[in-house]
Amino acid sequence: MSETTIPEGYHTITPYLAVRGLGELIEFVQAAFAAELKECLSGPDGRPRHAEVKIGDSMVMMGEAPDEASAFPAMLYLYVPDVDALFEQAIACGASEVRGVQDEFYGDRVGAVSDTAGNQWWIATRKETLTSEEIAERLSEGGGD
Repeated sequence: MSETTIPEGYHTITPYLAVRGLGELIEFVQAAFAAELKECLSGPDGRPRHAEVKIGDSMVMMGEAPDEASAFPAMLYLYVPDVDALFEQAIACGASEVRGVQDEFYGDRVGAVSDTAGNQWWIATRKETLTSEEIAERLSEGGGD
């Protein structure tokens, strides 16, 4: 039997979110981002302790932060075909708006929401593919303000 060091379907880096209220976060990402629940392990009390979801082509691990450990928010950048539609869907599913959707100087249309656990999801659609020089020029013209 041949073993691989990276499980099938995963990439070299996999985000892991340590949260309070894992069950609510699972429900949120399923509703807001069409996340597919791949694994969910529950503790003796029946509450979820660890989960793995697939969003698009990427895996995200998440776990309930132990009582003695701190939960801490993360920022994730999520590329989707229609940022405006998914942003509105996330809000309808209980997310809080961090920043409305707008076109950015580097070619993405981006908006940000905060989920039930305080993680920020920066949702984006690539509108223009620019060179580093083009981005620098736009930035020098005040595009980053």
